[in-house]
Amino acid sequence: MIIVVQKQLINSQIKSPQVFLIDHENNNRGLIDTHEALQLAQSVELDLVIVSQSKDAPVAKIINYGKLQYQKKKRQGQSARPTVKEVRFRPNVGAADYNLRIDQALQWLSKGDSVKFAIRLRGRENQYREQAGQMLERIVTDLGQVGKVQSLDKRSLIVQIMPA
Repeated sequence: MIIVVQKQLINSQIKSPQVFLIDHENNNRGLIDTHEALQLAQSVELDLVIVSQSKDAPVAKIINYGKLQYQKKKRQGQSARPTVKEVRFRPNVGAADYNLRIDQALQWLSKGDSVKFAIRLRGRENQYREQAGQMLERIVTDLGQVGKVQSLDKRSLIVQIMPA
């Protein structure tokens, strides 16, 4: 599969004689001569950018090109980063709460996010570390069909599961 990356044409790079123009206030100006659209863009100190190529005439918009590039790069960074969701349990969690959190984790894993489960022990609850370890094993088995274990630390009672 070959991916072709097209650079957006701006200002004097536009060779088409006419463009469908959207001005800086998002008003549709219709089919306008490219030279006239360039003059209009320069009068408001912005750039004329081709946003869509069509067979008749390209669609051009009067915007700040630097700002457009910044927003595009920012969106790419956000979409590429996988997120880690965290779920905290206490060792004496009820069955309904446990099932709710597992269902929520299933949704996150299906979306492609990793899920980190942490069991917190306070005071006398430290006597029941074995039960907390068993709860971690139960979480791993319940989510085994949709995720795989990235890390399992029984000492700190943390398991991280990533999508399978």
